[in-house]
Amino acid sequence: MPYQKTLNQDLGRKSMTDFHAAKKNPLVLVLDNIRSMQNVGSFFRTADAFLIEEFFLCGITPCPPHRDIHKSALGATDSVAWTYCKDIVEQLQILRSKNYTLIAIEQTPSSIVLHNYVFDPNKKYAFIFGNEMHGVQEQVFPFVDACIEIPQYGTKHSLNVSVCAGICLWDFVRQTLPDLATVGITNH
Repeated sequence: MPYQKTLNQDLGRKSMTDFHAAKKNPLVLVLDNIRSMQNVGSFFRTADAFLIEEFFLCGITPCPPHRDIHKSALGATDSVAWTYCKDIVEQLQILRSKNYTLIAIEQTPSSIVLHNYVFDPNKKYAFIFGNEMHGVQEQVFPFVDACIEIPQYGTKHSLNVSVCAGICLWDFVRQTLPDLATVGITNH
């Protein structure tokens, strides 16, 4: 069978009203001093794609509205709930009190490779992503339950942080959704 692109009107996308009413995946994102507005916009767009509950913009992370965030978010700043938090440690303590499992996406001597981490579909998670140059702050590590890293095989030692988010969010959704076919994803 020859392939052809699916038309936008046939993709079954949610309206903004339907998106806000939809049950979200039990995952929040915590952005720790992300400096690039384009990366922040990409986080918004990815969070929208995977029905993420909310995310927290901490420290120097720029907040909407801003045209450079909007360029890559493509309107997702209106769909995904977000909050600015100056102090990441305070936000992590709040998430801990709400029974979130806190996971830093970072390379450490004790990191678990992403494909070896098993997400429990009955738990709530918070993924912490760090600054493009310096990663997750050292002061965050005493609060995390685990560190996850994505295996890499080339000459570089890291991925763009928003690309990393897309990979991690897909793996989370892949593991925790009981039946991907119920959300319109099928294997051909």
